[in-house]
Amino acid sequence: MILFLAARPVTAPPVRPAPRRRPRFRPLAPYRRILAVPGARAFTAANLLARLPMGMFSVSAVLMIAGSRGSYALAGAVTATGLAATALAGPWTARMVDRHGQSRVAVPATAFAVLGSLSLLLCVHLRAPDWTLFASYAATATTPNTGGMSRARWAHLFRDDPAARHTANSFEQAADELCFMLGPVLATLLCTTLFPEAGTAVAATLLLTGVLLFAARRDTEPPVAARPAGTHGQRAATPLRLPGLPPLLLTFLATGAIFGSLEVVTLAYADDHGIRSAAGGMLALQAAGSGAAGLLYGLLRPAGRLGDRFLTCVGAMAGLMLLPLAAAATGSAPALAAALLAAGMATAPTMVTGMGLVQARTPADRLNEGMTLAVTALLGGIAAGAAAGGFAVDHLAAPAAAYGVPATAAALALTLARSGRRAW
Repeated sequence: MILFLAARPVTAPPVRPAPRRRPRFRPLAPYRRILAVPGARAFTAANLLARLPMGMFSVSAVLMIAGSRGSYALAGAVTATGLAATALAGPWTARMVDRHGQSRVAVPATAFAVLGSLSLLLCVHLRAPDWTLFASYAATATTPNTGGMSRARWAHLFRDDPAARHTANSFEQAADELCFMLGPVLATLLCTTLFPEAGTAVAATLLLTGVLLFAARRDTEPPVAARPAGTHGQRAATPLRLPGLPPLLLTFLATGAIFGSLEVVTLAYADDHGIRSAAGGMLALQAAGSGAAGLLYGLLRPAGRLGDRFLTCVGAMAGLMLLPLAAAATGSAPALAAALLAAGMATAPTMVTGMGLVQARTPADRLNEGMTLAVTALLGGIAAGAAAGGFAVDHLAAPAAAYGVPATAAALALTLARSGRRAW
């Protein structure tokens, strides 16, 4: 019997398949992945501290100068002069960063820019002649492109991972919008509750502190790219000659005019309606809509050609920019705030896609310069938009009509993007 039982084949009991577990929905997983890189969180936090003043300086200057001199046209002209000077000096500073490294160039350039901000503060406080305001604000032109340096670090860390670079670029754009969301609120709060010069003083302190901490993180700093053999002592060709880049920069120029005019016009609109202290919050809503859209855009897998996506984003931005013009005509501040929130939702996707185009068309050894040229175009547009917005506020019957300036700039950006589509 024992031999009979031992000879029988042994069959295993039926195995029931394990229940299938649904994959957990982790919407922030791509962002956790890029921030898990050693040193990424440290340089990101330092860069955010350095970038926050970018949303404070112009608002602080407008509130400080307009409150002291009683002219939004003068305030807009001063900020436009400073931004135009930055547009000229920015590419040179970025070229020095590409050639000598971030930490060696960013710190002295920032120190000089901070001295210019403090000079502007003193000139306003001491009621110096108007020309000193222009000279002081122009001295801030050496402010390094902190956002561009951060993007260059991501590009180096994920040089072989396009999906991670897309997520990092979206994160950086959302960080830009966060700074431009919190910056105007903080600047308005400081200038209206403490004293008019408080916004500029705090912004200068934050900028210098943030750049010092960012430059200290040498572990994630991209190495200085070796110059091609035979080019030592020769002047490298400017990225402006790269195919497709000029029409892209012109589109950035018109996009900057949207931002510059929208800021000045919104400040004047709030002042005209007796809600000056709420101006920063209204501008923050526009940045909040852009930041939220940027984070969502970073979770998507980009499809289609990059140039086509950029044209679509610019078209959406042009359409949404009509909302503030319509809302301002109603005279309702809450309606305008809601329109600014909606209008900002196309900004970050436009900037993310545009910066992707710049990175795709710029050599690695000129990446800081290429991205700074894009920022330079934006700053030039912001300068022109600020001046045009201030002129419109002072010469039109109502500040609400001045919202036609950003709407016109958006239409121009769409026209320029359509003209450059074939080159992209």
